[in-house]
Amino acid sequence: MKKVLLIVVMQFAVLATMFSQDMTREEMSRRIDEVFSAVYHPDEPGAAVLIMQGCDTLYSRCFGLADMVTREPVSFESNFCIASVSKQFSAVALLQLAEQAKVSLKDSLAKFFPEFRAPFFKNIRLHHILSHTSGIPDARSRDDRNFVLYSTDVESVGYMKTLDHLNFEPGKQYEYINPTFQLIYQIVERVTGVPFEEYMQQNVFDKAGMKTCRYFEPDRVIPHLAHGYERDDSGVWLEYDYGEESFFATKADGALYCSINDFVRWEHALRDNKVWSAASKLHAYHPWIKIPADANYGYQPHTGYGYGFFVQEVPGKPLHVYHLGDNGGFTIYAGKIPERDLIFLFFSTRPDIERLAMVNRVYEILGL
Repeated sequence: MKKVLLIVVMQFAVLATMFSQDMTREEMSRRIDEVFSAVYHPDEPGAAVLIMQGCDTLYSRCFGLADMVTREPVSFESNFCIASVSKQFSAVALLQLAEQAKVSLKDSLAKFFPEFRAPFFKNIRLHHILSHTSGIPDARSRDDRNFVLYSTDVESVGYMKTLDHLNFEPGKQYEYINPTFQLIYQIVERVTGVPFEEYMQQNVFDKAGMKTCRYFEPDRVIPHLAHGYERDDSGVWLEYDYGEESFFATKADGALYCSINDFVRWEHALRDNKVWSAASKLHAYHPWIKIPADANYGYQPHTGYGYGFFVQEVPGKPLHVYHLGDNGGFTIYAGKIPERDLIFLFFSTRPDIERLAMVNRVYEILGL
């Protein structure tokens, strides 16, 4: 009981520092609302935004449409393709296997992929693929349009069997690429003998209490499915997801559909160590490599990459842990400040936005 009371007192203390006497809760909400309502309109592709501190909802609102054909509005039950935010789920699966001593993060890729013939695969560790420091190039062929649109996790990484070079020595640099996370799909199956989706359902989604999240399949029914959209040159919104965008269906790196409501359950499971150990969490939220200003994806000042998470350490501010997701028309931000027990989710069905500028403006309003 004392511990619960202490947590409540700490939450109120944090809220007090966030909202000065000059800004009421209503004023804070109004200012945040202005950030999003300036971009999203009722008859256009929309977004869902939720900010929570502990069990207290600081801001929640949905904008626009999830489906331009049926006119279904965005809601907190809408299932968005969370794109690269999916990577943290795969990272958790691999960390679970490490906790069980079924793998070690020091294991080389050659151990799991004997068909990869180049000797340098012996020097690439699981640590490197989790932190985008492997040096493996994204050398997938773009010549076959059907391959680009419809390839699976296994097909997408097939080029590694004959790969003859690295972009840099493993561990020495950061380069964000998707195929290395797609390898986790096969690693999970080869280590456990269980299909990847079955493993994820039983050991990740179910443990987190998630209700409707699903990996994309062309014929799979996903309730309250949101579509991504992009505006053409004439200003018309066109669907821009599976069948229009490249490598949309690979699962371990980006094909998870999830609602805001389910993602809150996920965040609480991460916080409360329901799906991993406290030690794994510390490793995942550690910036193993600094992201340079000329990085191909993910640069922000004072930011590094952990295991499936961006980690920002701005001097004088609490640690920010987050990930971005971009695929087709979907533009996703899933962030948190663990020290403040604060989560900030911003799921959008259109890509023509200044996502990080909007996110950082909200953090400024919150005093964070």
